[in-house]
Amino acid sequence: MNTEPIRFFYEFASTYSYLSAMRISKLAEQRGRSVEWVPFMLGPVFHERGWTTSPFNIYPDKGRYMWRDMERLTQAAGLALVRPDPFPQHSLLAARLAVVGRLDGWTEAFSRAVFVAEFGEGQDISQPHVLAAILATVTSDADAAMQAAGDPEVKQQLRDNGEQAAQSGVFGAPSFVTPDGELFWGNDRLEAALDWRGPTT
Repeated sequence: MNTEPIRFFYEFASTYSYLSAMRISKLAEQRGRSVEWVPFMLGPVFHERGWTTSPFNIYPDKGRYMWRDMERLTQAAGLALVRPDPFPQHSLLAARLAVVGRLDGWTEAFSRAVFVAEFGEGQDISQPHVLAAILATVTSDADAAMQAAGDPEVKQQLRDNGEQAAQSGVFGAPSFVTPDGELFWGNDRLEAALDWRGPTT
């Protein structure tokens, strides 16, 4: 297995991140690649562009296409799809919890479960009780994890994730950054990112 991981930058409010989160591990294993799950917030990216919400809300035609595309893709993948209300979901606490999980090794399982709750079941992931129920399935001390989400170090790490994303050129989610710094954006570029071995000479 390639010892240097591909960095998977994802945002819990992102529909296409849901698709990538549910398939990246299997595809990476098939290719002998490792993956680093990196939660970050898209809000600062949107604000830089003067957006106060998702572009899928700002541009209705783009939003209609996205939801129809999601219907096709989730059906093909055997995944459920329920539009969360509101959309996009407030995902800050979920992202901080995913950062907490990196120390104990449950970030991946937690992240997939959050995506399923949000886009597969239509639950509101901004609600602490929803996240607490998910935590109980991945860690034996959900209360401690919830408390740790408020630690300054965790908050700073999430900010650092956003800065690292920006430094890598990330402008949307999901994004994949290879060990040599190559950026791939979008669920439909996941395979290309995993197969990347560097530029040909």
